[in-house]
Amino acid sequence: MIALSVFILCYLFFILAPRYKAVTGLIGALVLILLREVTWRTALWEFVNWNVVGLFFGTLVLAELFLLSRVPAVLSEWLVDRSKNVQTALMSIYVLASIISMFVENVAVVLLVGPVAMSLCKKLNIPPFKPMVLLAMFSNLQGTATLIGDPPSMLMGGYLKMNFNDFFIYQGRLSVFFIVQIGAIFALAYAWFLMRGEQKKIKLIPVEKIRSWVPSFLLVLLIFLLAAGSFVDPEVSWLAGTAAMVLAFIGCVWQFISAKWISTQSLLRSMDWKTTFFFISLFILVGSLQQAGWMDAAASGLSSFFGNNLLILFIAIIGLSILVSAFVDNVPFLLAAIPIVADIARLNHTPIPLLMFALLIGTCLGGNITPIGASANIVAVSLLEKENDFVTYKRYLPIGLAFTACAVIPASLALWMIWN
Repeated sequence: MIALSVFILCYLFFILAPRYKAVTGLIGALVLILLREVTWRTALWEFVNWNVVGLFFGTLVLAELFLLSRVPAVLSEWLVDRSKNVQTALMSIYVLASIISMFVENVAVVLLVGPVAMSLCKKLNIPPFKPMVLLAMFSNLQGTATLIGDPPSMLMGGYLKMNFNDFFIYQGRLSVFFIVQIGAIFALAYAWFLMRGEQKKIKLIPVEKIRSWVPSFLLVLLIFLLAAGSFVDPEVSWLAGTAAMVLAFIGCVWQFISAKWISTQSLLRSMDWKTTFFFISLFILVGSLQQAGWMDAAASGLSSFFGNNLLILFIAIIGLSILVSAFVDNVPFLLAAIPIVADIARLNHTPIPLLMFALLIGTCLGGNITPIGASANIVAVSLLEKENDFVTYKRYLPIGLAFTACAVIPASLALWMIWN
């Protein structure tokens, strides 16, 4: 009962005080250890997936260096300058942001590509609300597509022992990447329709200069190592995290020696330390629940409630995950839900990927419904507010609901047809 009580209290604080979620999680984990619900050894070496933690932090460092090298900004401006009108330019920005989001944290993508979209809107006197909101939504959508695109994908991949290639083809079938792309095609069609009135001609915008290609090379090398990892580390137990951390260390050494355009202190301050420690604490909190048998009990209860109707289970998992992630942080929800959904699949003799991918899609895409459902949305809203364009739920919800429906429904149908 202690493990469940601590988890519920921590989750309440995650919702009520999201700024302090890392501190809350670490205090909760420490309480479990001090009350001897778990031992230090079990908590740190059995519950915490250090491969996922290393992959997250290492990718974070490389992504930050990649953004600071100005390569994405230059690509964005280059695409805008070669577009025939505003609508085409915005579609190009969304596609580029989508591609970058497959390998770089979503918030960073919005912070980098957002100013390009904002500059375009200012010069042509276009209201920036729709372009900025859609940019954040596409970033959230495509962050789901690869192993290193978004924390939820890393968590699910770590649980299922999926390597980088498994997000493309898994157990001989099309996997997360292609399912997300089906949703993305319909979402892009919706964005094209929404921006149909923006036919103004483009005025050239100043192009920045690339500072260095080294971070791009390191990021590409990481992707190559992850893709080749299935041959070296078939159990997905060490290579991804090790490769990411080693390349991140090389990047930091290069930055210290050669990159004078950013100080080491600034780079360290820009790292997402809070989410890293939040990850570690969540592994311990959820691991203690599993050890106490609460996950098995939840899975049995839900299976009994929904019965053996697989379609009802499938829809319920997607619907519940969309609803929850529209209002609260999707990382703790997903980490708690993963073992429950896996147990439900086993109890019902259902392919685990079918329900697990449903959970991932619902959790990641549900955050697009509200302005607080995902960190990228919050950043986009803050950028708009700096321009005195204040976002209300009344303005945001119609776009958020329509975009989510356009992405989730086709993706869910594709997932059902491929994996059922």
